[in-house]
Amino acid sequence: MDLRKIKKLIDLLEESNLAEIEIKEGEESVRLARTPRGSYVAQPMQHAPIAHAPAPMPMQSPTEAATGSVGKASAELPDGDIVRAPMVGTFYASPAPDKPAFVSVGQAVKAGDTLGIIEAMKMFNPIEAEVSGTVLKVMAESGQPVEFDQPLFVIG
Repeated sequence: MDLRKIKKLIDLLEESNLAEIEIKEGEESVRLARTPRGSYVAQPMQHAPIAHAPAPMPMQSPTEAATGSVGKASAELPDGDIVRAPMVGTFYASPAPDKPAFVSVGQAVKAGDTLGIIEAMKMFNPIEAEVSGTVLKVMAESGQPVEFDQPLFVIG
């Protein structure tokens, strides 16, 4: 595509109300885009995962343990291995709405058993037990969003 055609496309774009135009000729293509005058384009931002107060519990300092500043949150978790969310997404306790939950409180599980799934970007990721034991508590509700490192299950 020669430079004269590109200049004509630029003129056409400026004279019209179009925000962008794309022309393909064979294997060559040209795409022109503009922002309207007096406006701006927001740049996409990367955000770090937000940690909630209960997340850092296993690594509390001796001062926090002595003063009990996190005492209420630790009272909510039974003793045992905590299975945490490996990613941000939507938690599901069963493979489908009409199916029973993968696990329930009091059920024995083996390392590698599926406890639930997290949907992230239209991908369903299984959450597997890291240890064998009994499910003591299910901390997330099916269909609710979960944060990275959020406690999901307690296995004892």
